[in-house]
Amino acid sequence: MTPDEVATYLQDHPEFFEQYADVLADIYIPHPHGGRAIPISERQILTLRERGRQLETKLREVIQFGQENDAIGEKVHRLTLALLTAADVAALVNVVKFNLREDFAVPHVALCAWFDDRGHVPELGAVSRETREYVGALGTVYCGGHVPAGTTSDLFGETEPQLKSFSVIPLRSHETFGVLALASEDAQRFYSDMGTMYLKRIGDMVAAALVRHLPAQ
Repeated sequence: MTPDEVATYLQDHPEFFEQYADVLADIYIPHPHGGRAIPISERQILTLRERGRQLETKLREVIQFGQENDAIGEKVHRLTLALLTAADVAALVNVVKFNLREDFAVPHVALCAWFDDRGHVPELGAVSRETREYVGALGTVYCGGHVPAGTTSDLFGETEPQLKSFSVIPLRSHETFGVLALASEDAQRFYSDMGTMYLKRIGDMVAAALVRHLPAQ
């Protein structure tokens, strides 16, 4: 019989372990970490302990992820409430920048929208046609360090040379009408394979809030 056949037989005939309990008690196998041989019952206990440790590790990870998600969810909730109470575009811009800096520790925030009537809100000033095209072509939120230089200088001005990582969030209603851009001097702050679910939700909320205050395109 092959080892696989033996294993299959034992799985199909659990009564074997009752009928030959004395045989099992006399079987010794190598210790998993080397050294002396141990009874099969002790080997089972070691296996169960190892599985228990693995489950504990996974449980700690799940708890940690849950706590992190709860914390992020609370921050997003605070931002949502602040957006709802913003009286005008200027207040909305202040809300977005303040919350992202204070709650999410994002050092550089740019919020732009390309509407004709925007002179009273300098933060929503003009961006180049190239930047509009770049943002409009994004299928979803971009995170990483490879944003066109013209776009980063458009959005972040004189601070652009010190910035190493970016998140570019298109603002869309029926079509793309603006951008929320985040940046950091830390090259690992926004990286290509990071999760973007919350960033996209923030972008959706900011876009919906802006549409309430800005004129139709």
